[in-house]
Amino acid sequence: MPELPEVEVVRLGLERHVVGTTIAGVDVLHERPVRRHPDGPVGFAAALTGRSILAARRRGKYLWLPLDDGDALLAHLGMSGQMLVQPADAPAERHLRVRFALRGPDGAPAPELRFVDQRMFGGLSVSAGGAELPPEIVHIARDPLDPDFDDEGFVRRLRSRSSAVKRLLLDQSLISGVGNIYADEALWRSGVHGERAGDRLRRSQAVELLGNVRAVMNEALAQGGTSFDALYVNVNGESGYFDRSLHAYGREGEPCDRCATPIRRVAFMNRSSYFCPRCQPVPRPRRRV
Repeated sequence: MPELPEVEVVRLGLERHVVGTTIAGVDVLHERPVRRHPDGPVGFAAALTGRSILAARRRGKYLWLPLDDGDALLAHLGMSGQMLVQPADAPAERHLRVRFALRGPDGAPAPELRFVDQRMFGGLSVSAGGAELPPEIVHIARDPLDPDFDDEGFVRRLRSRSSAVKRLLLDQSLISGVGNIYADEALWRSGVHGERAGDRLRRSQAVELLGNVRAVMNEALAQGGTSFDALYVNVNGESGYFDRSLHAYGREGEPCDRCATPIRRVAFMNRSSYFCPRCQPVPRPRRRV
């Protein structure tokens, strides 16, 4: 699934290519991506046609395009969703689901915005009054790249919980946008095992972990995100390549870049966790009282 840096790369592309345009028409080719819109595909298209796009924003892994009527086009990429900007006469992608015809500020036709989704876990909807922050995502915490992220509040809440620290990093009500890949990478950099309890971290360790989460994300963002297959692309269809810089994730059996111990993989929440058993020792169980 695309993680925060991938989604931010897409947001930056939308900001560059579609902000200032007007939606001239909407063609819903498959109804599943707009399943959360209460008025169905026809209502979805009608609510957007004629609206101008004012900005491109993100909260965690959600994207939204504020519109000139105070509503917003809300998007989640799911596992394989892509927001692509293509010439109107470009061949349709195999898994094209929704097509937005756009006009530039001068009224001339502009490149299309296309929502492509092979597995169709992603979705689009119109958020009523959601231009500033869609009500559908108010429960999602800010992410560590947000300038208003509360570092001290996060550290305090992280250290107050007895859950495993990796689970806490994936808790969208505590911190948003951190997925499996970047959690493993930040934990490796911090020398912390993912099963260590949050309330067993020293304050200095929690601060270091947050710093490493932020550093990993910024490095991935600078390189266009982490792409393991053709599904993870920016609006121009280009894949990122931060996967070449990973120290833990996906490197089972390879030597740790710090101590040369083979990286280990374990099952985690229907996924996998990767860690160095020497640099990130398994925590001791709590003593029973």
